[in-house]
Amino acid sequence: MKLIKRLSAVGTAVAMAVALTACGSGDDPLADDNTGASSAPGTITIGSANFAESELLAEIYAQSLEAKGVTVKRQFNIGARELYLKALQDGSIDLLPEYNGALLAALSSGGAPEGVSKPEDVLGALKKVLPSGTEVLEQSPAEDKDTLTVTSETAAKYNLKTIDDLKPVAKDLTIGAGPEWQERYQGLKGLKELYGIEFKEFKPLDAGGPLTVNALVKGQIQVGNIFSTDSSIAVNKFVVLEDTKNLYLAENIIPLIRSTANNPTVTETLNAVSAKLTTENLTTTLAKVQVDKQDTPAVAKGWLTENGLV
Repeated sequence: MKLIKRLSAVGTAVAMAVALTACGSGDDPLADDNTGASSAPGTITIGSANFAESELLAEIYAQSLEAKGVTVKRQFNIGARELYLKALQDGSIDLLPEYNGALLAALSSGGAPEGVSKPEDVLGALKKVLPSGTEVLEQSPAEDKDTLTVTSETAAKYNLKTIDDLKPVAKDLTIGAGPEWQERYQGLKGLKELYGIEFKEFKPLDAGGPLTVNALVKGQIQVGNIFSTDSSIAVNKFVVLEDTKNLYLAENIIPLIRSTANNPTVTETLNAVSAKLTTENLTTTLAKVQVDKQDTPAVAKGWLTENGLV
């Protein structure tokens, strides 16, 4: 969750994120009833987070809708969840790809409800906390979860297989992740409360992106938050630590949309996309962007064509 195209925007995004309430803190980032939509009538503005997979999914949504005659405006690479939910709130965007578990945790007071981890349970709980004026469409089988990942050398040195194994050695290790991770329950807070783990140092880098990956490879951090579909895991032979206590919920990809922007054509089109998305084909497709350095719109078009959606 990965590539950041405009590094100049990162400083602004980070500064804004610090000022905003972090996800998982219990405050609703969409609580204000502000409906100043900026899109022209009949136009859907699609947003994305600031990592490669989110932008790829947003582009898939955009091209699939354009193929059905829908006018689309793109506003990608907004930043972390704290930022793009604000953009959804104020009408700057109408639609974006989300992850059911992370969104549930962000919108639930005190984090996601205890014992809710399976995709269907997460979706049911999510629908109960969605802010007024928003809705989700059908979730896909494709899933991309947060992970705690280490190099194979670090795993061998400390005999690390699960997140639990970090507890006795975390005091000597540095962890890297996006800046917002410092305040999220699915970040440092949850690791402390659920696993009893506290690290020697936290380095604010990016959301599972190239900064985190490079820091892990170079030994500047020993543990990194990298998303489960990220190509760097296989390329670098990283070890993903098992989340035995289910800190990270199901993370099925799901369209989040303002209700005023939805209609039968949009619903049918995006549901068809979700039905074709799998973890396997998403991982393979994302590698074309991250590893092969292919153009995101071209990769999105290829995926849609292969799946008979354009």
